[in-house]
Amino acid sequence: MGRALRDEIASAPLGEVMRERQAEQVRLITSLPTEAAQRVGEMTREGIAEGWRASQIAAEVMKTGEVTKSRADLIARTEVGRTSTLLTQARAEHVGSEGYKWITAGDSDVRASHKAMNGKFVRWDSPPTLDGLTGHAGALPNCRCFCEPVIPD
Repeated sequence: MGRALRDEIASAPLGEVMRERQAEQVRLITSLPTEAAQRVGEMTREGIAEGWRASQIAAEVMKTGEVTKSRADLIARTEVGRTSTLLTQARAEHVGSEGYKWITAGDSDVRASHKAMNGKFVRWDSPPTLDGLTGHAGALPNCRCFCEPVIPD
């Protein structure tokens, strides 16, 4: 399964879309030098295909020597969420989805703004702005929410 996902990300048209969008997201990592931020993006794509946990990616981020452990953890969690969301979006749009249902983790740690989004339809081309940040479910810092794509009949 990991091999198929790696192949899809590497060579399928939707993988190209995902890589382009991820490159845009990597530019948002301002606490690392550009080269290190690009490496985090690559590691995250590899990690998604290999089933890595955010903690494994955080350990790699720590090797840059540029950030604290807490910052490395935040970067890793956020990039894993963003990459997963980008892959979901690329796949969903490929089959004609115009949006998704925002789903929270459903526990007491969910931010009020994210709780208010739970179950709402969000268009892929119009990510919401919550707490001053714009992005889809799972793509915001420390967000544990996810996208449930709405697929046309």
